[in-house]
Amino acid sequence: MLGIAFRPTPHSHLRLPSQQECCLLRKTRRYSSTLSTRIRIIRFRSDRDYATGRSGGNKQLYLGIDFGTSGARYALIDEQGTIHSERKRNYPKSLVGNTVNWATSWKETLFSLLDDIPASYRPYIASISIDGTSATTLIIDSKTGELLSGPFLYNESFPDALPTVTSIAPENHTVCSGSSTLCKLVSWWSSNNSDQDPALLMHQSDWLLWLLHGKFGVSDYNNALKVGYDPETDSYPSWLLSQPFSYMLPSVKAPGTPVGSVKEDITLQYGFPKDCAVCTGTTDSIAAFLAARATQPGKAVTSLGSTLAIKLLSTTRVDDARFGVYSHRLDDEWLVGGASNTGGAVLRQLFTDEQLEELSKEIDPSVPSPLDYYPLPKKGERFPVSDPDMMPRLHPRPERDVEYLHGIFESIARIEAEGYKLLKELGATEVEEVFTAGGGAKNQQWMKIRERVLGLPVSKAWQTEAAFGAALLALKGACLLDSRSV
Repeated sequence: MLGIAFRPTPHSHLRLPSQQECCLLRKTRRYSSTLSTRIRIIRFRSDRDYATGRSGGNKQLYLGIDFGTSGARYALIDEQGTIHSERKRNYPKSLVGNTVNWATSWKETLFSLLDDIPASYRPYIASISIDGTSATTLIIDSKTGELLSGPFLYNESFPDALPTVTSIAPENHTVCSGSSTLCKLVSWWSSNNSDQDPALLMHQSDWLLWLLHGKFGVSDYNNALKVGYDPETDSYPSWLLSQPFSYMLPSVKAPGTPVGSVKEDITLQYGFPKDCAVCTGTTDSIAAFLAARATQPGKAVTSLGSTLAIKLLSTTRVDDARFGVYSHRLDDEWLVGGASNTGGAVLRQLFTDEQLEELSKEIDPSVPSPLDYYPLPKKGERFPVSDPDMMPRLHPRPERDVEYLHGIFESIARIEAEGYKLLKELGATEVEEVFTAGGGAKNQQWMKIRERVLGLPVSKAWQTEAAFGAALLALKGACLLDSRSV
């Protein structure tokens, strides 16, 4: 291989491989089973590399597809991070009786998005990667590809399996949640009691990628975290392998690892190159983090959507199920995350979008609000306070709506600050800078309030679409292919 093994010192910015280097790597497509799983995040040399637009020339292109909760989107980039094409589609309502057939909807959406890519770009697509929602699980027949059960969605809980899972897993492990992948697997196993030797567990992105490359049983260590995979040792733990259903577990590689080429019938139908590589994916939240260019320990991304979610790049792994805190591996570093129930859902209960926009203009973000709230849409908080019985605190309400909104903004900012403080107390790297994604990133007054409360630089993320992060994984995979001819 060329000398681009992505192993600089942890704090350095990686040089992107040139188009010439990528082309050299693509001369011979040989997929090595010994390809290192330690693949570092691609780091761009300057912010300008993230500019969106079209450029001429026959460059190699890299396709990322994000499968979210309500729809999917693709982003097609070159090696500089320039977006050449993107498109979004909502999932079609494919019904079996009165039940949504999610697998059929996802499959239709995948191939519709491939068809949406301009034909002139398709011959230059060197690699593809897909992200999906965490803990969305399918059980398939590994001989026929038939769907045996599921999909079990990311937010579906299986409390019937929790006693079994908590009895075999370490205390406070990530899998000790009713919605974990392992709980879904154990629940299915208990119901079917496993005469089905060909049965295989696949995550959403695994299954979608399988539709493209046709190789059973390959996952990535971000998706596999909630089934019990240990990313620190790069292996399944003995307590999991000793279970009778362990044969259903997929093999695990790093996100962005080439698995194989696109199947011949798909290359012929869509006009992709015969050697277009299909690479392992990741979860949608990890892909969104990758897109935000938070590339060094201490850099963080706060997502201000319906809820408030924070993710911090740390040199130390932190896991604590009491607060819903767990760490995803990103090469030799860790992405530590937690999510509060506060956020935009509370604001929408109280104000219209028009009111939020107009009232925000009247707020002086340099002046602290004396109001002390704990804004929640309903009872219950998980992070940074674990209290299922916590009630929303949104009183007293001042006469002027602008003062009320100011107090809510400031209170949510304090919760965010407490979240980063808790991560530090649990052992994570101290936060140094925060990038913002989600609808809240559009509100400049709120951004300035958060900057004051956090005492840190706060800015809008350059890219917030998970599809862009998936495209970065595709780029990485294309440039890490093992080639004996080089």
